[in-house]
Amino acid sequence: MLERYEMETFLTLAEELHFGRTGERLGVSTGRVSQTVKKLERRVGIPLFARTSRSVVLTPVGLRLYEDLLPAYEQIRTALERATGAGRGVHGRLRAGFGTPWDAELLTAAADALVDRHPGCEITVREVPLDGGVRPLQDGELDILLAAFPVREPELTTGPVVVRDDRVLLLPAAHPLAGRPSLGLEDLAELPLITTAGAHPRHWLDHHYPRRTPSGAAIPRGPVAATWQEVLSHVTAGRGVTPGAALGARYHPRPGIAYVALRDAPPLEYGLVWPTAADSALIRAFVAAVGAVREA
Repeated sequence: MLERYEMETFLTLAEELHFGRTGERLGVSTGRVSQTVKKLERRVGIPLFARTSRSVVLTPVGLRLYEDLLPAYEQIRTALERATGAGRGVHGRLRAGFGTPWDAELLTAAADALVDRHPGCEITVREVPLDGGVRPLQDGELDILLAAFPVREPELTTGPVVVRDDRVLLLPAAHPLAGRPSLGLEDLAELPLITTAGAHPRHWLDHHYPRRTPSGAAIPRGPVAATWQEVLSHVTAGRGVTPGAALGARYHPRPGIAYVALRDAPPLEYGLVWPTAADSALIRAFVAAVGAVREA
């Protein structure tokens, strides 16, 4: 079994291909680097580096060992950093995202409360456009997101539902159906549905923008929008209808839009989502803070 210093020495020399620079990076002497490598080569039974007075290169066996060891070493280092961070308490920088104004209020309040308790934290909150989906998490632009469920990506962890709201249909105020107290999903067969583009998976789009009514009738497609402002503009202009949250009537009131209840549609659910590999004490503390604000 390799000692950690042996693994670090080998991997660093494989990257630097220079004993002096390797010693500088590790804070040890060149002789210590050479001794460690020779000891490792004796254990393996074959040279890992080809050395001359002018160059150091990996042998084929050394290259294979480097490729095999590097992922394991990175995993060990990440685990140690995570454990160390947990031991030091909640600290660091967190980038949180939201997609609706009510989610923004919730995240901002949770961020303020968490920073008050843990001044070593820096939390920024920013909006993710309607067509963004969970891509900012996958691309490393965000650390955590209050997203509209369902989220089924295997590399992401989902927390509990923190916001649940009835579903409504946004129609042009002058539409003949706008004056009804409620509508059913079957009514969508006669209405062009404004949908969103972007990186959303098929299961998410089908949940929020169904292609057929419960009886199997096709639901016609209207314009595609990238942001909620575009959605609202399309509805106001009479280009189609779109499903949304009942809270939208409070946050997006417009004279040209009517919010009508969808009586047989499942409620909308929102929850926190984060990359499983990036789990940390700060993320767990932020999840707890959001839950506390929601229950307050």
